[in-house]
Amino acid sequence: MIYTSPNVSPNDPLDQQPTIGLIGMGLMGSMYAKLLSQAGWKKIHVCDQASKYEELKARFNDVPGVIVFPDGHAVARSSDFIIYSVEAEFIDRVVAEYGPSTKLNAIVAGQTSVKAPEKAAFEKYLPPDASIVSCHSLHGPSVNPIGQPLILIKHRAPDSALTFVENVLRCFGSRYVYLSYEDHDIVTANTQAVTHAAFLSMGTAWASAASYPWEQGLYVGGIETVKVNLALRIYSNAWHVYAGLAILNPQAREQINQYAKSATELFKLMIEAGTASNSDTEAEVRGRKLRDRVEWGRKIVFGDEESDQRRRRPILLSEDILDRFSLGQVPSPNGGSPSRSGYRPNSHLSLLAMVDCWAHLNIEPFHHLALAATPLFRLFLGVAEHLFLSSSLLSAAVHSAIYDTWHRSDDLEFVVAARGWSQAVKFGNFEVYRKRFDETRQFFESRFAEVGTLGSEMIKTVMESKVEEEDY
Repeated sequence: MIYTSPNVSPNDPLDQQPTIGLIGMGLMGSMYAKLLSQAGWKKIHVCDQASKYEELKARFNDVPGVIVFPDGHAVARSSDFIIYSVEAEFIDRVVAEYGPSTKLNAIVAGQTSVKAPEKAAFEKYLPPDASIVSCHSLHGPSVNPIGQPLILIKHRAPDSALTFVENVLRCFGSRYVYLSYEDHDIVTANTQAVTHAAFLSMGTAWASAASYPWEQGLYVGGIETVKVNLALRIYSNAWHVYAGLAILNPQAREQINQYAKSATELFKLMIEAGTASNSDTEAEVRGRKLRDRVEWGRKIVFGDEESDQRRRRPILLSEDILDRFSLGQVPSPNGGSPSRSGYRPNSHLSLLAMVDCWAHLNIEPFHHLALAATPLFRLFLGVAEHLFLSSSLLSAAVHSAIYDTWHRSDDLEFVVAARGWSQAVKFGNFEVYRKRFDETRQFFESRFAEVGTLGSEMIKTVMESKVEEEDY
């Protein structure tokens, strides 16, 4: 039983508004505080680590309704609705410290990307009178939350507590998705784990080759625009955003391992086909192995000509529109103005491995697209769809994988990177993960400002096309 009415609104008088508490004021916690304040909620109690108290007070000094406290005890004691916005790695320790101070009959949520540790911590340390209705915004702090999926988990709570949380968070404009704790971790693994691994591997491969891909005139335009922008976008964020999901979610570990395995096996088939003897028969047989493997993945993931996946409106816009967000320019074959005709095919190994991984694990990406897709997942599925549903593009990629050698060293770097990330996750060591992430981040750091604006505009444009599709 909660003391405050579930039918709350930011338009209610001050004395009728609940107190909303935020423990953890990193990027997502700060985003929540600002959105709640902008909506008109007038009693928002927040805290972070004690060492950040003065800095946090200064940062939120002019934000209406936000009151900064020195620690989580004060926030937990005073708040009707408490959101723990801390890294999954530390959720047990933080809830153990502040959970016993939870206000009588309060509602408690967690904004962690992996819910198994959160569930265990809440059940272990929260008082029995506390209701548990958790949440998770499936987007980063720089993405507009309107229309984005926001997962709600009614775990240990009456319906009135869920209604309360819905009303508090309605100001985000997000789309509610209702899941259990267990289903949350499966869905987030399916939509985020391999996507992150792919982009982390791309970035590490480019950093290992000491090359900014868009400056060579080889990896620019169309599909490459999405891959480059999103890889740099991931590295511009904090490492722990991805580490918790990868290391603490068992489904994620399995998927990342399969992604590395798919990349390795496809690369071996590329080498085998590309080093066949002069015998036309042998070359054809070896090349067919790669083509058959790619075609198998296409049929499993994208279906046949009559499948729903084939009939739906494509995720991506035209390549010419995507080119507006390219960091480089597609060179003209005649040395004139940049043009689409100057695009040079490559193996697209990262995309071939992604579809192969989905196929091996029986993951249905279009089901998750409709359920709870992040912007990154939507865009990466979009480029995979764009490649695999175009016979000419897919044939060009496989032909390049077999016969072109100019990108062979880059593909090798990618395979090594994918296996390295898989091993880091398998070891379960956050420090190893952080060091790998930071080493690559340092290589691209000077270019983040350059890619930030373009990447945000690209995501905005594609997401606007999603809204148009839903209204179509």
